[in-house]
Amino acid sequence: MESSDVELDLQRSVHAMLRELCAQAPALQKYQGMWRWSLHKKVERDPGKSPALVRILLRELEKAEREDVRHVIIPLLHTLMYVLTKATGITEELYRRTYTFCMRSLSLPAPYCTVALDCAIRLKTEKAIPGTLYQRLIIAEQNLRSELYPYQERVFLFVDPELISPSVCSALLLEIEAAQVQHTPEACMRHVVSHALQAALGKACHTDALQRKLLASPRRTLERYFHAVVTAVEQMASEPSPSPEGHLRRLQEIYRSLLGPAVVSTGRCSGDPVPDRPPNTPLPSPHITFRLWTDEEQLWKELVFFLKPQSQLHLSADLDALDLQGFLPDRELARVSMLSTDSGIERDLPPGAHELPAPSSPEMEHAALQRKGGMKKRVWLPDILMPGGWDGPPGLHQRTGRPSGDGELLPGVSRLHTARVLVLGDDRMLGRLARAYHILRKREMQTFCLTPRLSLQLYYVPVLTPEKPTSSKHLELGELAAFLGRADPWYESTINTLCPAIHKLAEMPPSLDTSRAVDPFILDVITYYVRMGTQPIYFQIYTVKIFFSDLSQDPEEDIFLTELKVKIQDSKFPKDCSSPRKRGVAEGPGAELSLCYQKALLSHRTQEVTVSLRATGVVVKALPASDTEDHMCLRVNLTEVVKSSNLAGRSFSMVTNTFRTASIRIQSQDQRLLTLLLDKDHRRTFRDVVRFEVAPCPEPCSGAQKSRALWLSSQQQKEMERTKADLKPLLMPINTFSGIVQ
Repeated sequence: MESSDVELDLQRSVHAMLRELCAQAPALQKYQGMWRWSLHKKVERDPGKSPALVRILLRELEKAEREDVRHVIIPLLHTLMYVLTKATGITEELYRRTYTFCMRSLSLPAPYCTVALDCAIRLKTEKAIPGTLYQRLIIAEQNLRSELYPYQERVFLFVDPELISPSVCSALLLEIEAAQVQHTPEACMRHVVSHALQAALGKACHTDALQRKLLASPRRTLERYFHAVVTAVEQMASEPSPSPEGHLRRLQEIYRSLLGPAVVSTGRCSGDPVPDRPPNTPLPSPHITFRLWTDEEQLWKELVFFLKPQSQLHLSADLDALDLQGFLPDRELARVSMLSTDSGIERDLPPGAHELPAPSSPEMEHAALQRKGGMKKRVWLPDILMPGGWDGPPGLHQRTGRPSGDGELLPGVSRLHTARVLVLGDDRMLGRLARAYHILRKREMQTFCLTPRLSLQLYYVPVLTPEKPTSSKHLELGELAAFLGRADPWYESTINTLCPAIHKLAEMPPSLDTSRAVDPFILDVITYYVRMGTQPIYFQIYTVKIFFSDLSQDPEEDIFLTELKVKIQDSKFPKDCSSPRKRGVAEGPGAELSLCYQKALLSHRTQEVTVSLRATGVVVKALPASDTEDHMCLRVNLTEVVKSSNLAGRSFSMVTNTFRTASIRIQSQDQRLLTLLLDKDHRRTFRDVVRFEVAPCPEPCSGAQKSRALWLSSQQQKEMERTKADLKPLLMPINTFSGIVQ
């Protein structure tokens, strides 16, 4: 194909990808999500098209900057960086123009400047040492051992078997296994060596002969060349003033050692055909662990298994009995105080203790750094209580090789592991994820073993029941996915369109032939999401305290993420003889409710409202109905019963009232009982409820803070209670491509 024809074909695909961002026509919506995938597949099958695609994407970015069309900047930047991660033969001029565009974009508001900064950091690394991004991505995702780049990543794919059909689960599992069979550790090491040599040597690298030689090499030889290439690249990246000539000379030596001087001089072995296009070095999909969600504490167990091999763990039925050998030094942080046995009387000192050593002795220097007697207090790190202390700036250290931006939470302990937790399902699955995240945070405040070593990233792919997209049930169970799509147009175009494709895959007959190369669309899109989705959107988790009609039953506490629905039961609790109902009062439908809530004001001032009314139901939603509303407050929809009198007698009408609040308390005033449904999940139903309280869920308090209160005076304890009331709320991050785009 002529070069002009190639550019024209790629340009048509890029324009189609941009049109689907604001596509309203059904003809365009039918293929939403396919254009980006097909564009990357064209470059993957013919790597020689990569420079042309980079030029086209860069032209579109500069055009969007001139015309101030901001909504296409982030999709184009992500597409461009995905191509540059894998491409070889990109000219310095294209790298320079792309880097200059990213630096100009830093003047734009968030999230554009945030994404541009991330891209600029990676571009600077790739421009200095071509092939670095590809090499580090493969080492981290495939868990290849390297002392110079010790970072590791793991993608955990969780599905709830009660919400996702068995056909969908088996289809996804087969697609994941088929891809991972082809990408063995030996194959990934071959890809790293081949790509590094191609990126450094350019046209002087005879890729056909190189790949055949690598394919014929035994594992021990392959590992030796793999470590040699990684050492050359990482040492070059760690130098303050790297020498490109020295790096090129080092890789040329590795290249000659692999192929031999005869093949290097001729370019190919005798009788080898001349290839019509450059050979392809694939970018393997990450290692994905597929799990059925059966236990709320399963997430914590999987993260522990990821940090330490299963052979070193002894897991019992009780998670508290989990052997965390190697994590125990961190538990010392929870010890707030150590009581001294020193009486303070000189005569109680041991013999010779009053004799001071020489001023220049090591004992004197050591004593100068210690405090004798008294109470030794350890300060609990305040960052641990913040969501940022757990998540950290996503997508930086594993891409550039530098430590995470939040530094070390413990001295000498680095975050070398990144767990990317991807859940499939609807709002009910997200409710279960929120509970697991809350349990995880509470456990971390007691043990503090995962937080210093692990960066946790959460992802969500909506999979709804195969009904009509406009059906009420379909829309009701996909509220959070709809919010993410409104907040991030690229998420809407790339991820929210996956649901029909997943159900279509489940209907196809399974192919057991793993030797045949396939193009797994769903796995490719998931891979693109976990690699490029680095900007989180934070969601407030709410706690609900539930009181029952049976006084012998203790109140329960639970949490919800999206919705709490209140229904009026037909049954009544036992009558209270001390407060008989007035005669002649028509009861009417619904129940008499007492509401006390804090009104959500733009000034963030507290204004408490108390009202009594009759209602047939209440729905408390944690997600906004439109883009203009704040998604950090509750939206209460209350169906009120309005009584009216006329000549025909009394009549009742229903009126829906909506108000926003930060917290709310509702109590049944008459004998009607309430039923609560959390996150639309019928497995989380509470019956015979007389009162409940909803408030933002605070960050779990540490055991250190609780034990610290024992040593405080009454005034200090009051101060601590006041501080506890002002604790930051617990926010659950879900990664998207851009965060919230205003």
